[in-house]
Amino acid sequence: MTFLARLTAAVAARGPLCVGIDPHPGLLEAWGGGAPAARAERLGRAVVEAAAGRAGVVKPQVALFEALGSPGIAALERVLADARDAGLIVIADAKRGDIGSTNLGYAAAWLAPGSPLEADALTVSPYLGVGALDGLLAAAEQAGKGLFVLAATSNPEAAAVQLARLPDGRTIAAAVADAVAERNAGTGAGHGLVIGATVDRAAFGLGGLDSATPVLAPGFGAQGARLADLDALDPDDAHVLASASRSILQAGPDGIAPAIAAAAAALAR
Repeated sequence: MTFLARLTAAVAARGPLCVGIDPHPGLLEAWGGGAPAARAERLGRAVVEAAAGRAGVVKPQVALFEALGSPGIAALERVLADARDAGLIVIADAKRGDIGSTNLGYAAAWLAPGSPLEADALTVSPYLGVGALDGLLAAAEQAGKGLFVLAATSNPEAAAVQLARLPDGRTIAAAVADAVAERNAGTGAGHGLVIGATVDRAAFGLGGLDSATPVLAPGFGAQGARLADLDALDPDDAHVLASASRSILQAGPDGIAPAIAAAAAALAR
């Protein structure tokens, strides 16, 4: 099955909630004693257990595991294994992106079946040129996986690049979106875009979205976007995954499952 087919089935069964697994240092205090990596593992595996049956997609924030060194990477491997075993769609939020053989290394690490870090999708940066991602895109397609390509992010520093215009009048963000949609049209793979939930899509030239190009929309909850407003972000019936992290994780060990259920219910309404 293509990544798009598997994502479509997961959203149909469990809704568009994407639960972030972000072991921020401030959140780890609630997860008992021991080393930070052990606490990050307890948090991550508890989120996976709570998400199974309540949501279809999880998104570990790779940097927060990397910050804990090799024990953090080992913890991430176990969280990813749990998520795969639970049948969840796993998006590794690593924002990789380079050229040539380096991208193939990222593909082997994150997308190759059987890799300890295997995920269903990987976030990537296209700002060395979308064409530089060809090797990653091809590797993902061969494995039935997908990429989520950064298009329009909500951090203010991004505007100078993403709102810049090409000679044909399109913004850089729109050109990235067009390139991903063109790739999907040729392959049916279902590679997606990252578009912040608080972004003014019209300003970025992203008024119309291809329904075959899913959108990962971070920014719900702690960053200000409301789950109740998802329909306004999805006028063309594209798959928009509403990503929520801190607003769920701050509920603590005993509150994560109810928080996921509440977020899923809010989206269903």
